[in-house]
Amino acid sequence: MLNARTVHPADLTADETAVWEALVVAEPAFGNPLLSPDFALAVGAVRQDARVTVYREGDRVVGFLPHHRRPGGMGRPLGAPLSDYHALIAGPVEGLTGPHALALAGLSAWRFTGLIDPHGVFADTEQGQASGYAITLNEPPEAYLERLRAASAKRFKNWRRLDSKLERELGPVRMEASDDPAVYQRIMDWKREQLVRTGVADFLRPDWTRALLANLANGQGALRGLNLTMWAGDTLVAGHFGVTRNGWYHPWVASTNPELGEYSPGQTFLMKAIAAMPGLGLTVYDLGPSHDHYKRHYAAPAQVVGEGTAAAASPAGILAGGRERVWTMAGARRDGLVASLRRRLDAIAVTELSTAGRVRGFVDAVAAQPRRRLAMEGE
Repeated sequence: MLNARTVHPADLTADETAVWEALVVAEPAFGNPLLSPDFALAVGAVRQDARVTVYREGDRVVGFLPHHRRPGGMGRPLGAPLSDYHALIAGPVEGLTGPHALALAGLSAWRFTGLIDPHGVFADTEQGQASGYAITLNEPPEAYLERLRAASAKRFKNWRRLDSKLERELGPVRMEASDDPAVYQRIMDWKREQLVRTGVADFLRPDWTRALLANLANGQGALRGLNLTMWAGDTLVAGHFGVTRNGWYHPWVASTNPELGEYSPGQTFLMKAIAAMPGLGLTVYDLGPSHDHYKRHYAAPAQVVGEGTAAAASPAGILAGGRERVWTMAGARRDGLVASLRRRLDAIAVTELSTAGRVRGFVDAVAAQPRRRLAMEGE
């Protein structure tokens, strides 16, 4: 019979983290660093509301659900909005279903936006689906880049033109894994400026997100931050910051020098990054879900992810599921206006921990709508 206990990540035992590690090694779909026990521990170091439900069959540990517990028993992915992928991490377990797992965790429902579910635990939950994109390098980077060129010769030619323009006007283009705090801060400042300018919710504003990224940037363990930068001569052109583990890199922050927009440095960056992967010990450069319009030119769909809300097999879960259906149907009936508002409120809810922070986020969201519309029209 299944049973469970829910603890802060710091209270996991060594045996439990060893089982978690074995599960992510055994299942390729769980290979992303965000699904590792190390990521749960890193989030737990900056958030007291971090939780992991540990599932057992008798005395044998069989699975883990990392999450945040919000008012009303609503579960959110651990580390959201930085948890682009999340999962109930387990092997095939007879009788383990999403609703039952949530009830054992004491949750009324679990809202997910990038669900990886290789064993179909949440198969009966109504959900939308999207692709997660990854550059998986199983060949020399020159061969990978040649396949990109063959698939889109015009795009590749444009990249070479931009690369040559950078070299000619600013100096030789190179990639570096930078551990310079000043460079890291510049990448973050550029990103925050972009978020404000385009009216997108600033996920770097809360203290906990900045602390998490800073801790990882200074980390030396299996899970560590990687600040990958592109330079032209002595000029910093662009950078990605994210986490890497066992050769798998997942960037969170992508920013470019706002003074160099004419060079479209984001395009050049990804091409240069592919060439640099072997030297950095990387085999997977995971670009995550969404933004298919540009990711598909550099990466292949590597994961199918789900977005929805799973209700627990409990009275509280039935009520939560009913509220979710009403909210979703209202959004569909009103030409996406409510759906758009919901996405924005979701981003605020998972990022801001205090009532004051959520109120401020909502006020900022309303004020940013004109900028957001302009940015979307320019895409």
